[in-house]
Amino acid sequence: MARRKQQDAKKGSPAWMNTFADLMNLLLCFFVMLFSMSTVDAEKFEKVIASLRSSFSILPSGGASIGEGQMVSSGVSQLEQFDVYYNEMANTQSQEETESEGENDVVEAYEEQALAESEEMAEQIEAAIERYGIQDQVEVDFNAEYVMLNMNGALLFDSAKAELRQEAYPLVDKLGAVISNYSDNIIEVEGHTDNVPIHSAKYADNNVLSMFRALTVADYLREITTVDPGHIKSSGRGEYVPIADNSTPEGRARNRRVEIKVYNSYNSDLN
Repeated sequence: MARRKQQDAKKGSPAWMNTFADLMNLLLCFFVMLFSMSTVDAEKFEKVIASLRSSFSILPSGGASIGEGQMVSSGVSQLEQFDVYYNEMANTQSQEETESEGENDVVEAYEEQALAESEEMAEQIEAAIERYGIQDQVEVDFNAEYVMLNMNGALLFDSAKAELRQEAYPLVDKLGAVISNYSDNIIEVEGHTDNVPIHSAKYADNNVLSMFRALTVADYLREITTVDPGHIKSSGRGEYVPIADNSTPEGRARNRRVEIKVYNSYNSDLN
């Protein structure tokens, strides 16, 4: 019996046509992109060309151009209305950038006004503290949110205790008189400790101790000032916000402190 002839040719399109079709798709996408960017400046265009060269390994040197009319060499025509569409997109993006810049300007202006108010408050508070003669016992600092009054914890409390020392009442009374000038502002009392662990029957650790110290000062200020009690709040920060090196006795002494923050009107939100 005679053998059947083997079929040498495979069914379907030649393999090279798949590769050619992929290349044509890439070129179509590329030239559509080039046309859509016809209104972009030359510098941005060059960046896109460089990016495409590195990404798709096409567009050899000297083979990229943008011009009017049809793209004859690529086998396709320029698509109409793409310039209108992408110009609208560019205008929308430009508008969003303008709005974002406007918002940034508003935020910066807001922060500048808040900082200016804090600075003015700090000057007033420093002058009042000097009149009361306690400038050596209270440090004054400020930022765009508040004016901070910093007192060494040893002036207010005995070691590992949260009850005000008898010698501390005159100091806190004078601070209360200063704070009463800001009855519409939020007043926050923060307690801080060093990192030396403590444990007692009354205070489990530094966090608890710092919380009770802040609460003691806050409650006393509620009693002696005209500030709305709801405007005064307290918190214990423990050892976690040091302002000095805990490895030295001097640093630990600075970290054992009570801070009273008088917030400016821009940041005195009760919510």
